[in-house]
Amino acid sequence: MASFLQVQGLRQAFSAPGGDELVVFDDINFEIERGEFVCIIGHSGCGKTTILNVLAGLERPSAGNAFIDGREIHGPSLDRGVVFQSHALMPWMTVRGNIGFAVKSRWPDWSRAQIDAHVQQFIDMVHLGGSEDKKPSQLSGGMKQRVGIARAFSIQPKMLLLDEPFGALDALTRGNIQDELLAIVQQTRQTVFMITHDVDEAILLSDKIFLMSNGPRAVLAEVVENPLPRDRARATMHHDPRFYELRNRLIDFLVNRSKTYAMA
Repeated sequence: MASFLQVQGLRQAFSAPGGDELVVFDDINFEIERGEFVCIIGHSGCGKTTILNVLAGLERPSAGNAFIDGREIHGPSLDRGVVFQSHALMPWMTVRGNIGFAVKSRWPDWSRAQIDAHVQQFIDMVHLGGSEDKKPSQLSGGMKQRVGIARAFSIQPKMLLLDEPFGALDALTRGNIQDELLAIVQQTRQTVFMITHDVDEAILLSDKIFLMSNGPRAVLAEVVENPLPRDRARATMHHDPRFYELRNRLIDFLVNRSKTYAMA
């Protein structure tokens, strides 16, 4: 059977001054199974966000195709939930209103009572009970990201796309939300594709880690399986000797080997 997500021959290039072509990445091929959590790591300029935008239907590649559940991706769809580093909440709406807007878009025939009950379920899931009627200006950065995560999960997408959603948060808040996201994903078996620059975050959250070489002309250099058990926890995973083996491999790639692919 075909994999849940298939990316075939993805290429992105732009016209540069003088008529030259700037190739961001070339011949990107990968597959993701249903229920897998994949993190993609690479230095700035290798095209990670562009790949995510292609999967979200926000950009068209210069060449290649992406298929989800057997259907080619053409434009945005409610079968893919997206969370960006910036929370992207509507400032005039409350927490309940921001999530409810997405739910109403997904199920336009639902009654107000159905929408409210569904929204509350996801507010509780991210531990924001009591903040239902607050607007974004009344929330901390971490709370705003929780609303964004709840909104993305509330439409019950086939796939969740995360673009460094915790990058602007302080370390303590980031760790707490990582733990919550891990628990939610383990509970729901959500398929996730996430961009991160944090090696420890990738080890905690992902089943597989995609390593991108340096751009321009970046390639998907390696696919690394996470050997740690799925029930790993941030506070204890460093006790497993495989954690340090994996961490050293990822850091060695980023510091040393990512450049060799670009020069090849």
